[in-house]
Amino acid sequence: MRILVLGSGGREHALVWKLSQSRLVKKIFVAPGNGGMGDLAESLPLQADKPVELADFASASRIDLTVVGPEAPLVFGIVDYFKSRGLKIFGPTKAAARLEGSKVFAKQIMERTGVPTARFQAFRELKEALRYLEKLPVPMVVKADGLAAGKGVIVAQTREEAVKAVTAILRDRVFGEAGSQVVIEECLSGEEVSVLAVSDGSRFLLLESAQDHKRVFDADQGPNTGGMGAYSPVPMLEPGGMEQIRKKIFEPVIRGMAQQGTPFTGILYAGLMLTAEGPKVLEFNVRLGDPEAQAVLPRLKGDLVELLVAAVEGRLNRASTIWDSRACACVVLASAGYPGKYDVGRVIAGLNQVADLPDTLVFHAGTKRDGARLVTSGGRILNVVGLGLTLEQALEKCYRAADLIQFEGKQFRRDIGARALKYKTLMSR
Repeated sequence: MRILVLGSGGREHALVWKLSQSRLVKKIFVAPGNGGMGDLAESLPLQADKPVELADFASASRIDLTVVGPEAPLVFGIVDYFKSRGLKIFGPTKAAARLEGSKVFAKQIMERTGVPTARFQAFRELKEALRYLEKLPVPMVVKADGLAAGKGVIVAQTREEAVKAVTAILRDRVFGEAGSQVVIEECLSGEEVSVLAVSDGSRFLLLESAQDHKRVFDADQGPNTGGMGAYSPVPMLEPGGMEQIRKKIFEPVIRGMAQQGTPFTGILYAGLMLTAEGPKVLEFNVRLGDPEAQAVLPRLKGDLVELLVAAVEGRLNRASTIWDSRACACVVLASAGYPGKYDVGRVIAGLNQVADLPDTLVFHAGTKRDGARLVTSGGRILNVVGLGLTLEQALEKCYRAADLIQFEGKQFRRDIGARALKYKTLMSR
């Protein structure tokens, strides 16, 4: 098979790496790719948000399957366009991708299908939203309805912060059209966990759990980012937890989407809060998480290509997954200043030393080739991944490698997985 992967981040590098292991794969192309994928795939000078150019290439190059990494092309309808041209592509249609593209739509689906989530109200008018703020206890959560590059969710610790957030979204339009509506909801407490599933529109297979670390600094301090690290599996998800998530969250949503004529095919990601009342949905995404993919895909022992093709062809009933029992951890190395302003063009060194370390992987994100040099080209630069019999061992491998890699302004969190380690210690007493 000839496969085209769309995207340029660590998630896409992990996808390319896993897809390349399939016995079915003859060649992989990636658009646009990054500085670290050259050994596995041919990078194309095409952007993931150019459906016509991408479909032209897929048609002319006899691509058997296109796999979409980032959310924006899915939300804007690339799957519909590829299908209209008879091209096989893995991902949800524009209508189904509203589960991520519109938080109001996702909340309404959850309300209609009985999926547990935070109490909420949606508003278009600023005055009505401000009046509602007076009724809700703090902290509370304010969300722009549409895609906002990971910056559209504000956890307001005070009413003043909530007023500022709602005003910025609805009046000042800091997120543009993504802020045409705002969702205001209660703030849930507990441990966050990410659970993903592959769906063919009527059936689905759950993937292993992971926990992301959104804040830029240790101890969950500083602004939210695209993710500074992750690990899998999550020990706080106790026995029976995955079955509960299957029955109370994924089954009703997949069924509800099919019943309303917008069946969901692709990756459905549930960001969950493990509350005292059980798991509740914080958000849905319609693609692999980043960096969750980097912590989950190395544990998948089966053939990912076979799984994705089965989903596209509507025959997941014949598919299954096999998982490595080891833990996997991912630590993100980022540029100084991220998620704010940062410099690019910093030379990266030390990757040759890391290549010799056992059970250690490096997935590139914000990198590019500058002649013979590898340099930084983004905010999140590299994803350092380790596998170990225990989470402690996996993290030890991550941090050993992270210390060997050097570039000016390198920053990363030193406490990835700390809550899981604390939990395991408490449970062992």
